[in-house]
Formats: sequence, structure tokens, C-alpha cells
Amino acid sequence: MSSDLNPVGDPGPGRSGQPGPVEPRPRVGLLGTGPWAHRTHAPALAAHAGSEFVGVWGRRPEAAAELARAHDVKVYEDPDELFAECDAVAFALPPDVQAPLAVRAAAAGCHLLLDKPVATTVADARAVADAVARHQVASIVFLTLRFAEPTAGWVAEQAGRPGWFTAAAHWLGAVFPPDGTPSAYADSPWRRAKGGLWDVGPHALSVLIPILGEVTEVSATRGPSDVVQLALRHASGAASTAVLSLGAPRAAAGVGLELRGTEGVYALPGWSDVPGAYGRALDALLTAARTGVPDPRGAEFGARLTELLVEAEGQLPVV
Repeated sequence: MSSDLNPVGDPGPGRSGQPGPVEPRPRVGLLGTGPWAHRTHAPALAAHAGSEFVGVWGRRPEAAAELARAHDVKVYEDPDELFAECDAVAFALPPDVQAPLAVRAAAAGCHLLLDKPVATTVADARAVADAVARHQVASIVFLTLRFAEPTAGWVAEQAGRPGWFTAAAHWLGAVFPPDGTPSAYADSPWRRAKGGLWDVGPHALSVLIPILGEVTEVSATRGPSDVVQLALRHASGAASTAVLSLGAPRAAAGVGLELRGTEGVYALPGWSDVPGAYGRALDALLTAARTGVPDPRGAEFGARLTELLVEAEGQLPVV
């Protein structure tokens, strides 16, 4: 199902120059029922003023029914039925489940609000990007730092600043800590199998690439637990590093990124309100759908991130 996705409150002119009827809000459905869907996706979709949250599909029907009841929306037993009744769909699914469903949704004319990573194989990620292009739908990959504030504005500001020399990023999560209770996201087989490289690596790369330029070389090494360290060379000539983990001790967990260049040292600011960031990602998707101008944070960028992560993973010793 496709739509012109005219902004709410922007009716076209009627006869005699009078405002015409207001276009209906774009209809958005959600695929997925896990903690991320409960805490971020569904609340953000329900609160979004520019669209209508219409329903949920999940691989566990009872969980889908529970989430649908919580937001007074329809529960769908078949994802294709959801696609047929929606203008856009949001994904809160493991990447190997997300990718083939995203291809089907694009073929049905739905715009895609994807989770990261888009996929864990280059073939699957490329299939999503190709489907977006072939069916002329809009896409966004929800990369938190690119939509949260003040980090999104900070990235844009630093991307316009010349003379970068190097950068160092770390994202050390305590999803599977060696001490204490695992996080709410620990019951995730794909995260346990793929680790911090795949879960938080996209976040670090999503900031380093727009500021320092395309990655031209990548090398990867392992540390303790699931720690992976990336060393990157960028098209600008700058070098960067990223240390990634989901298994950090609680006292060592944290996120940071520091840039150094001819104009000084700049550190990534803190952020909060992830549902608000998700709402801004949906804003960006609807804007891309309405204007026909692809967003640089879309499926094509998601496919490039998968290419880099596959290349890095291929250099790591098997544990």
C-alpha cells in the first residue's frame, strides 16, 4: 500500500482557492514484539502525531496480541496482510528475520523503518537495498546517534568541520556482563551469537563515516569477552578506532567518541529520549517518502555497514 504521504494539516487547494480536505495520516505497522518493540518502537509509533499506528505482527502470536492490546491497535496474523493495509512498516526483529520481510514489504509498496543491522550477510543487506530502489519506496535505518539529540546535530556540525586527523570511539555495553544480572536485551540469540561488533558497531560507524568519510581500509582484532577493536582508514586520510562489546563489566560500561583535528578536540555529547529519536527517524522516513529524495541514512547505507562488518568479522579468529 503506497501513499502520497502529504503532511498533516497541509491540504491542497480546493475549488475557489479554498483549502481542500486534510489528507489521512500515513498508516504505520510494527513487526516485532520483543523488549525493544515494547520500550521504544511501539510507544514512539503511538505518540507520533504525523502518522497512525495501526497494528502489530509478531512471530509469537500471544506476544503480538499483548502489545496490540497495550496500544489499542490491530493484531495481524499474517505480515502480508499488515503490508497490504499500511503505508510504512517498522521493524523490531532480528536481522536475519528482518531482511527477507523487508524485501516483501518493499514489494508491497511499504516504506521501511529498519533496525540495525539491516542484515548479517552482504547478500541479504543488498537484497533489501535493491528492493527499496526497485520498488521506489523510502527507507531509514534507525541508528540512534543519528536521530537522538543533541548527538544528531553534533554529527552534522562535525561533518562540516575540516581538518580531522583521528578519532576514537567505544561502545561497551553490559548486556552480557561478567558480573551482575544481564540486561533486558540479553534474551536475544542473535546478539549472543554476533556480539558487540554487530549490535553496537553500526552505531559507531554511523558517526565515524559521515564525519571522516567512507571507510577505505578496515582491520579487526579480538580482546577479552566479545570485545572487538576496529582500526579504520577513511577517504579523508583520517584514521579511527572503535572498541565494541556487549560483555563489559558493569563498572566499565559506557559510550564515547572523541575527534581530534586542526581545530581541536571534540567529544560526542550525551543523549537520552530514545523513543523521541525513533519518532524523528519516522519523521525522516515520511519526508523521504513525500519528497522522493532518498535519505543518506537509508537501506543503501545499511548495506554498506553490513559490508564493513562482514569484512571485519572475517578477520577475527574463531572462538
